[in-house]
Amino acid sequence: MKKFGWMCLVFLILLTACRNSKDKAANMNSGGGNAGQETVELTMAFHYFGSVPQDLGLVEEEVNKITEKKLNIKVKFLLIGFSAWQQQMNLMLTGGESLDLIVTGTTPVFSFTPQVAKGQLLPLNDLIGQYGKGIRKVMDPAWLSAGQIRGNIYGIPSLREMAGQSGFMMRTDLLQKYNIDASKLKTVEDVEKVLALIHEKESDLIPLAPHVPDEDFVSTLSNWDTLGNGLGVLMNYGDNLHVVNLYETPEYKQRVELYHKWFQAGYILKDAATYKEITYDLVRNDRVFAYASNIKPGIEMEALKQTGKQMTPVSMTKPYTASDKLGTLMWGIPAESKHPVEAMKLLDLMYTDKELVNLLDWGIEGKHYVKVSDNVIKFPDGINDSNNRYSLNLNFLFGNETLSYVFEGEDPKLWEKMKEYNTNATRSKALGFTMDQTPVKREITAVSNVINQYALGLGTGLLDPDKVLPEFISKLRAAGIDKIITEKQRQLDEWAKQNK
Repeated sequence: MKKFGWMCLVFLILLTACRNSKDKAANMNSGGGNAGQETVELTMAFHYFGSVPQDLGLVEEEVNKITEKKLNIKVKFLLIGFSAWQQQMNLMLTGGESLDLIVTGTTPVFSFTPQVAKGQLLPLNDLIGQYGKGIRKVMDPAWLSAGQIRGNIYGIPSLREMAGQSGFMMRTDLLQKYNIDASKLKTVEDVEKVLALIHEKESDLIPLAPHVPDEDFVSTLSNWDTLGNGLGVLMNYGDNLHVVNLYETPEYKQRVELYHKWFQAGYILKDAATYKEITYDLVRNDRVFAYASNIKPGIEMEALKQTGKQMTPVSMTKPYTASDKLGTLMWGIPAESKHPVEAMKLLDLMYTDKELVNLLDWGIEGKHYVKVSDNVIKFPDGINDSNNRYSLNLNFLFGNETLSYVFEGEDPKLWEKMKEYNTNATRSKALGFTMDQTPVKREITAVSNVINQYALGLGTGLLDPDKVLPEFISKLRAAGIDKIITEKQRQLDEWAKQNK
């Protein structure tokens, strides 16, 4: 009898636990159990360049009018300066602070793969399946795969240029002043002649600077698939699946030798390896002639807004698509988010709702812009780039950029051309692969420390590769880069078999 009583007690405990588990799952699927009852507040973190827009609060209020009406969600913006992003976001994620949507990505600043390895991002497959209908409708499955590791999607790329084309942005006025035809600049040797001329004729100007702080010319002007973290890459646009150590390739040596030559000649910003301000401001303040950049349709108007000057793109590579290019800017949901369902609903709205997208991109109609036609806008009278009170200039970030208005002076057919650009870009054979770093986390930490010590100095021309490159390679090997490459090759081979 006692035995029967104990069995009944155990059964009741198990039944209660099962019911609690089902209740928790039901709450998750119903938006935390409060959909239609009370407004859920989400914290949405993203970066900014320059200064926080003066009218950010006004725009946030207007955003909430849309999200509360359509989703019963209130959005709180959390802006973090680009130069402080990596450190501050790492502290917040490690500390378990309340975040619901964050920018992530494959560049070192946004730290996507380390975040996944540390368990800081939620897998999104089920959430996309249930609440991401709009995302699935507008995104090529191959693009969604950019945020996938071991079958789980952890990041959703913004829909923008879904390819990369490396090159330089040069001041148009100075190209015209010296009768330089940018369309004839096809090689780095051609670019070198222009930099030499600017150095000679415009002594107050620095001929060349990197794109953003902590980014070198090697990483910006690349034509290889970094396979997520650059610790083992596929050369030549990823046209094969053989993983190599970038830092031991002839291409890397040639590039850092060239940049060191330019640095010694005075063509490169002297403190490029340590400078923490935004290059756009250097151009705006007549201190820099050109900067390395990704090239895409519409880049001219984007550069004008960022620098206040007409800039001309000079391409050095052809457009190509790889997971790291697609994943440069993605949105992720932190593992500690208390409202993942609502976060996915908000994200889905950012890919489908034109009113919301343009509010985030350009601000409030009549105050920050006025319409010229259905899809073309301009500044109101008396407003320009310099005094606009909502000047985020992050239209490539907020979900679906192809829903964004174009500014007067831009090509009205910009999004048609962007679609063509995306469709025709060369695709890496490893598109969709991202390495699971877990098996070699220790080696990745050690190798990353070595890279942080040498790569920026070499890639901006500061360090002499004849003296430093052999030492760099030796320390990479000692830190375990060969083990990382072996593991990455193993995972890539496995992925290739599954994706034939």
